Amino acid sequence: MDYGHTLRFGTFITPTAAQPQAAVQLAQLSESLGYDLVTFQDHPYQASFLDTWTLMSYVAAATTSIQISPNVLNLPLRPAPVTARAAASLDLLSGGRFSLGLGAGGFWDAIEAMGGRRLTPGQAVDALSEAIDIMRGTWAAGERSVLKGGEYYPVNGAKRGPAPAHDIPIWVGAYKPRMLRLTGEKGDGWLPSLPYLKPGDLHSGNARIDDAAAEAGRNPAEIRRLLNITGTESLDQLAGMALDDGIGTFIVMGDDPAVLQRFAEQTMPQLRETVAEARATSGTVASDNIRPARAIALRREGIAYDELPESLRESAIEPGDSAYAGARSTYMRGGAPGLVLRPSTVDEVRDALLFARRHPSLPLGIRSGGHGISGRSTNDGGIVIDLKKLNEIEVIDAETRLVRIGPGARWMDVAAALQPFGLALSSGDYGGVGVGGLATAGGVGFLGREHGLTIDHMVAADVLLADGTLAHTSATENPELFWAVRGAGANVGIVVSFDFVADAVGDVGWAQLAFQVDDAAQFLEEFGRLQEESPRDTTLFLILSGGRPAEPATAQMYGVVNSSDPDTIIARLQPFAELAPLVGQQVQLLPYAAVMANASDVAHNAQGEPSFRSGLVEHLDAPTARAAAALATSGSAPWFQIRPVGGAINDVAPDATAYAHRSANFSITSVGRSARFEQLWDSLAEHFDGLYLSFESRTGEQIVAQAFPPATLARLRAIKAEVDPDFVFRDNFGVAAEPAPLG
Repeated sequence: MDYGHTLRFGTFITPTAAQPQAAVQLAQLSESLGYDLVTFQDHPYQASFLDTWTLMSYVAAATTSIQISPNVLNLPLRPAPVTARAAASLDLLSGGRFSLGLGAGGFWDAIEAMGGRRLTPGQAVDALSEAIDIMRGTWAAGERSVLKGGEYYPVNGAKRGPAPAHDIPIWVGAYKPRMLRLTGEKGDGWLPSLPYLKPGDLHSGNARIDDAAAEAGRNPAEIRRLLNITGTESLDQLAGMALDDGIGTFIVMGDDPAVLQRFAEQTMPQLRETVAEARATSGTVASDNIRPARAIALRREGIAYDELPESLRESAIEPGDSAYAGARSTYMRGGAPGLVLRPSTVDEVRDALLFARRHPSLPLGIRSGGHGISGRSTNDGGIVIDLKKLNEIEVIDAETRLVRIGPGARWMDVAAALQPFGLALSSGDYGGVGVGGLATAGGVGFLGREHGLTIDHMVAADVLLADGTLAHTSATENPELFWAVRGAGANVGIVVSFDFVADAVGDVGWAQLAFQVDDAAQFLEEFGRLQEESPRDTTLFLILSGGRPAEPATAQMYGVVNSSDPDTIIARLQPFAELAPLVGQQVQLLPYAAVMANASDVAHNAQGEPSFRSGLVEHLDAPTARAAAALATSGSAPWFQIRPVGGAINDVAPDATAYAHRSANFSITSVGRSARFEQLWDSLAEHFDGLYLSFESRTGEQIVAQAFPPATLARLRAIKAEVDPDFVFRDNFGVAAEPAPLG
């Protein structure tokens, strides 16, 4: 039976210790000859062999593309929980190039001599079965619970992870009936050696595997059939095994470079051609995109997974995939989406959007960097369109400072790309934020008082509308849509490209000051006054924290003085330094790119739901400062921050963009869940005039009305009725074409 697997080839190398570099050189030769896979024997008790795991790690570092696997690993001497972590580590270090061939044991005298446990044949199969479960459970790093053990691996309480770079296939070296049934029940591949097989064993082995797979609710085609061969078989023999016995991977045993080269140059292309011709005649389509039953079982209801466009299938992430752990959540919000789509082109974004449209009852998240405090770029059971691959950064014209940026780029990468040209864009305070989310909401950054919001530098954008139409927007082309993109972009479409005019920015003063605060209200009021009176080149953020009982509060002030002159920097900071006793200070002259280089590549893994609140105020006058101090020092607010939004931000007319609260000088953000927090927040909110959506986790018509003044909201509703009448983009502070009825 032909299972339709893409034909692959590998080598099987002896890890001899007499010539330790020989195995490495053969692996490199295998890669250069075009083999897909290099495998190694594993006999830890063999005095003349290198340790296979050490060898595989060395080979991974000495090669670039070839897959690596033991053939097969001696499980009784390599405990499953540790092996799982070693496999995930090697997979991560090699960029997803590791596969795991497993054996139940054998040579029990030698195993016992090495400290291993002697098992009966039946026990060895049971131990292997338990080991497979332990390994897959370990790799499921996104799960919240710890591992549960069994008779052979009592790992109760052990933690999961790390997650591998890809779904590591487990290939079982099996010959006897129970091992073959286990392969069908749990394996991803069958890996016997042809010299150990009698005529008919391939056929009967496949039958046992297929029957066991069917009983387990699996598609037998999930299980790749691999075979160790001598390399001397005829083309007819190999073609018969491929087409009649379903062998999808042939692995040439031996250490003779001439044999490996001859097979690669003569047999491999001929066999590929023969199999391809036979499949063309039979109508068999070669494919490895067969999702395991264990992954299918984790699919969420209501998603037509089988109808996913071909352009998105290979990169899509489902709950059963190893990559899901790093894709389910955002920086601030835990999530459990049913499907994460990762398009890499505009056409693929359109495919993703049109697919999502066929699921109108499900949540839809659009993700750029996944940092967003609002957390709406993930969900529970819905679809997420992840734009990270649209991350191009291009300086179109250095003289006019015109730059083009994709929504999936991160601001730290933007800053680094613009620095050689002496350019920068004000963009929040964390380099890991994605361009798309910030550049459609506003963009309150360290250069804000001098250069305005990020959206104030946008001169054009390409927007994918709800119906799949790509619209170019600017002040002269689709101007109403361009107006909406700047401040309410999440409501009108998916921006797939931004054009900005950057600012000329050199080295800046990066300041970090820490204070002991005895009178928090007075401190906030004076901070507000100084910030408003400061030259626009100075933008300082403030975090205020309540101290322990009977202890003073503390404040951390950090931000930028946009000057390369040390005397100017000190002069700007000196009034702030005199606000309260300094308990820490650091002032550096840095490129703006260095200021923004403050994020890592670690996957987001938040848990729970964020509880952020946002408000905008014109001044930190005495009543506002008292209400803010009461909240910040109450112990009910784990996070309390103030950001300046005055200066150049105020210069823009309120009706010029959908971000309309241009008279505000400060944005206030806090976190909390208790009744005490809500009471104090409500008292502070009496002083607000609007809010900034990027720092708000509440949703609903009331929040939308606070974010957009009446005239702005009416204008947005009119645009929404034109470009998104079906309310496709509704899950990120959605503005409906018509207001919800009262009551």
